[in-house]
Amino acid sequence: MAIDAASLEKMILEGVPDADVRIEDLRGDGDHYAAYVVSPSFEGLSRVQQHQMVYQALQGKMGNELHALSLHTSVPDKG
Repeated sequence: MAIDAASLEKMILEGVPDADVRIEDLRGDGDHYAAYVVSPSFEGLSRVQQHQMVYQALQGKMGNELHALSLHTSVPDKG
């Protein structure tokens, strides 16, 4: 069973509450998404650690309901 973009965004926000999240359905099939996650919580963390935070928020859905996720994480611009 595929996961919808709104559910994906909600799960990420539950795990990283201060994040700005944008989800893009890459194929329109509910299986292939790009997630853009910007959070002050990522400050000082490596890219791997940032991605681990997001994957943890997905509660094991990656590889099951969610087939493919192109994940982009960053800290907010300080401009």
